[in-house]
Amino acid sequence: MDRKSIGRFKKALEARHRELRLGLAQTRQEMLAAQHDSGKDEGDRANTSLARELQLGQKSRDRALLSAVDGALWRINQGTFGECLNCGQEINAKRLEALPWVRYCITCQELIDGTK
Repeated sequence: MDRKSIGRFKKALEARHRELRLGLAQTRQEMLAAQHDSGKDEGDRANTSLARELQLGQKSRDRALLSAVDGALWRINQGTFGECLNCGQEINAKRLEALPWVRYCITCQELIDGTK
């Protein structure tokens, strides 16, 4: 992969990294604020509980994605970005355009998904 492409991916990954960190911090603040607002009746408390569950789910997904983005940035710094971690072959450029944090080529990803 050429330097220009790597630079473009790095820039996109860094932007996504900042976005995720900001989102996680905002979710944390919202959850802290919601702890102090328990609601007046059972319906309010149920709605608050559901909102908290949804926020926790989103926070968990964002943390996992942040970890994947960090991994992709690390691979850029190591010079291995765009190589499948399983077979070592180059990951298709279109796949990287869609998911720049992806770790596996489509063939290996399908094999991994099929074994779960």
